[in-house]
Amino acid sequence: MTPFVKRTDVALGGARTLPGRYFSSPEIFAEEEERIFARRWLCVGRAAELEAAGEYLLQEVGPDSVIVLRDRAGAIRAFHNVCRHRGTRLCEAPRGRLGATIQCPYHGWTWSLDGRLVAAPSAETIENFEPGDWPLHPVASAAWEGFVFINLARDPEPFENAFAPVLTRFSRFRLPRLVPARRTTYDVACNWKLILQNYSECYHCPTVHPPLVKLSPPTSGENDLVSGPFLGGYMEIVEGCESLSLSGRAAGLPVGPLPPEDRHRVYYYSLFPNLLLSLHPDYVMYHAVWPEAPGRTRVVCEWLFAPETLGDARFSPDDAVEFWDQINRQDWHICERAQLGVQSRAYSPGPYSRREGLAAGVDREVLMALGRVAE
Repeated sequence: MTPFVKRTDVALGGARTLPGRYFSSPEIFAEEEERIFARRWLCVGRAAELEAAGEYLLQEVGPDSVIVLRDRAGAIRAFHNVCRHRGTRLCEAPRGRLGATIQCPYHGWTWSLDGRLVAAPSAETIENFEPGDWPLHPVASAAWEGFVFINLARDPEPFENAFAPVLTRFSRFRLPRLVPARRTTYDVACNWKLILQNYSECYHCPTVHPPLVKLSPPTSGENDLVSGPFLGGYMEIVEGCESLSLSGRAAGLPVGPLPPEDRHRVYYYSLFPNLLLSLHPDYVMYHAVWPEAPGRTRVVCEWLFAPETLGDARFSPDDAVEFWDQINRQDWHICERAQLGVQSRAYSPGPYSRREGLAAGVDREVLMALGRVAE
């Protein structure tokens, strides 16, 4: 594992925040959709949501809609939600369960769950028609630590290469076996990058999150990933508390066979561009970040616990869920105020402090993905 470094030892090189147009320009937003969200691996949820054959979910990525499903052989697959006949969207409900096939509601063209065309009414009237030439357009998919990812690129970087720095980093938390206790979707009136930047620093915690500071000092802990698409490290839980919850007590049984030091830490990682992973001794919280407009972002947050916790009367997942829902809403509110500020003609890029090294790292990754240098 990469050695940990003090949060105040991340080199900044005079880094400043991004110019205002990166948060409000429709042109830059469209460029991000094309060069980041259409080319990087995106987390769409948990594999357990697709337990049975035919279960599916729809994921909107910019102008595209993707069907993510489990086929009859048990494999997770993804396809563009587009009929090969005249382009009609095949599925409309955001999630559900298909039968043995996917049928277009317009003219009845039908595909198997592995994407093969199995029926096309009046196909005999189409010149030189070969069913094998008309499968659904596939989308690359991958499963990791119980999460499902898609990549819209025609020739994406293999998932194992892209995620090499974190492939086994969290195995001690036994993420695949964890089960959800609650899911909340937030509509946030700010640019998606402000959410990633905010998540990547606790410089703001004393003023924005007094309840969090009481349980976890903002200057505690160290980082181990300080550059590239994956950033993060840990912060300490104060002595006398067991986790981050309203009561300060554990909200569940340990999620895995954690070493002693991990029982007093919370790990925070941003997995660019859309997964934020918060690993506690007794639960895991994740955020999936979905840009919807230059100044609007949808954030899906879910809390995961060891399955034994949900049937144990000694614990209340709500103790953790309600704590973080409060913190989340504080974050979204301050990010919305930041969005209003960076749109002002008075705004100009300001200097990052050493306690914001990972936030500056988010900016570097964005600029690199867009083929630009710091401005």
